[in-house]
Amino acid sequence: MADPLRDRADACPGVFATHDAADGGLARVRLPGGRITAAQLRVLAGCAEDLGDGAAHLTSRGNVQLRGLDRDDHRLITRLSGAGLLPEPTHERVRNFLASPLSGLSGGLVDVTPLVAELDAAVCARPELAGLPGRFLFAVDDGRGDVSGEDPDVCWRAVSASAGTLLLGGRDTGTRVPVTAAVATLVEIARRFLALRGSAWRVRELTDPGVLTDAPPTGGTGITTSTAEPCPLGEFERNDGGRGMVVAPVLGELSAEQLRKVAELAEWAVVTPWRSLVLPTARDVSGSGLVTDPAAPAARISACIGRPGCAKARADVRAQARRRLSGPLADEVRVHYSGCERGCGKPRRPCVEVVAGKEER
Repeated sequence: MADPLRDRADACPGVFATHDAADGGLARVRLPGGRITAAQLRVLAGCAEDLGDGAAHLTSRGNVQLRGLDRDDHRLITRLSGAGLLPEPTHERVRNFLASPLSGLSGGLVDVTPLVAELDAAVCARPELAGLPGRFLFAVDDGRGDVSGEDPDVCWRAVSASAGTLLLGGRDTGTRVPVTAAVATLVEIARRFLALRGSAWRVRELTDPGVLTDAPPTGGTGITTSTAEPCPLGEFERNDGGRGMVVAPVLGELSAEQLRKVAELAEWAVVTPWRSLVLPTARDVSGSGLVTDPAAPAARISACIGRPGCAKARADVRAQARRRLSGPLADEVRVHYSGCERGCGKPRRPCVEVVAGKEER
């Protein structure tokens, strides 16, 4: 079915199996749909402060990473488990679920938030699905087209309040699926992928992704992915007439102090795939270091971890990015600093990429 050339197994990091980075152990904490409570934010702050480098690093899948860990220190597992952040250890690395971050708060055709909890429970209830590659990505999109454009392997995207279309490897199959069958369909696709994948990590690596579904297309929907700003910074109007807000930490890095600040501001938050945070209530964040202006340079500059955290990086690109923050940045331009050609953390939206030792492109 697939023949990707690889000389190693999928080693996507988790909490039980950390990655040995140049700055110590790296643990990735999965947050289904990006949702995290204030109590969990406080636990993360304590873990970052006591066990890691003092910060939580947001990822492009709406998760968080802790760096600088001692992999032999099991306190991280104990603390995260106690906070409900590791509900199913056997499936920890495959709980990769994106959901429209504003769903249920503002806009969208249907609130997909309940689908995330249902999907999480359904995947964890299937022992065989613990064998999915750590890169396999599920998504439920409320119709606005935000997370369906983030390269999910299998995605249900609403086309009405009661039905959605099935996307495989980013392509619309034209198969309509009722919202009541969305989770069962996504789980079945994952089960078939596991049985047919060979050495493939992603659906797009299959010769014919269409073999994952036997349902005949029921009419194309014309769904296309979008590179538009999906969740702009600043205040937004909630469906109930109240106000919420989207904030972002500089370079996607939240200090322990900022984690606690966010916990003070809201009972829960949503980590987005664009390294920002959705807060259900608009609050004063002045003095917190969190960015709320979408036109600010800090909102349009990103960077991989670079040196000294990554042994493959050729430069301290985060230091370069921070120097760029104080200078002018042309309107609409986004810039990403990469320590090497892998381009880790590079946004899917168009940007100018600065690769250490290379010209801007």
